[in-house]
Amino acid sequence: MRVVVVSVGKVKEAGIAEAIADYEARIRRYAKLDAVVLADAPEAELTARFHKAIPPQSQVVALEVNGRRLTSPGLADWVGRAEHDGKTALVFLIGGAYGLPRSVSEGASSKLSLSDLTLPHRLARLLLVEQIYRAFTILRGEPYSH
Repeated sequence: MRVVVVSVGKVKEAGIAEAIADYEARIRRYAKLDAVVLADAPEAELTARFHKAIPPQSQVVALEVNGRRLTSPGLADWVGRAEHDGKTALVFLIGGAYGLPRSVSEGASSKLSLSDLTLPHRLARLLLVEQIYRAFTILRGEPYSH
């Protein structure tokens, strides 16, 4: 399986960047992971950058505060189904300070919410990669998730 996380804005805080890198390395035990960081730009340019970063025939998930809320086991079930659906990749999109461009969000096959709170992109990215890693451990019955 290939997982792609596309986010706007570089993570500048060393501790958060290290934690993200740690979980990304853990995910790579289970799946090919591409982390794509887009520079912020006006909406039209950012939209084009998102579209360029999304592999063809992918299952695209927009992270939105009004998206579907899942438990960790629910996300694991969802990732497990995605592993077997025949798509080239499972792609998660994280917007910048102003969220995702509307057309990018509307073009996603699913919308997922990590919280009822609005999270800064760097924390959303950390939470997302931790939960993706947790999903893989749940699917394989490994002891990380309790």
